[in-house]
Amino acid sequence: MSIIHTVREKIANREYEFTIPHFFEEMAKDDLIFADIEMAIAHGRIRRKFTRDPRGIRYEVVGPATSGREIAIICRMKSTGKLLLITTYALEEIK
Repeated sequence: MSIIHTVREKIANREYEFTIPHFFEEMAKDDLIFADIEMAIAHGRIRRKFTRDPRGIRYEVVGPATSGREIAIICRMKSTGKLLLITTYALEEIK
């Protein structure tokens, strides 16, 4: 199974955790809600893969928010099998 499909499955099955409070602070900073995160993952793609983190490979998922603007989510798979949502940010401003 591809990484994006695994990430989507973890979100659908609610098998995820957050870096608290960082993830929520970043969501608020860019005026995002969790539905934006879900939509971006459901319709997005893996844009980058970060392999030099000793805690595990991180992935940048890029996709559309509910407003249509493009956002990114940085995540990685934990040794427990859960998806860790590390941070999120808007890639473009609302037009």
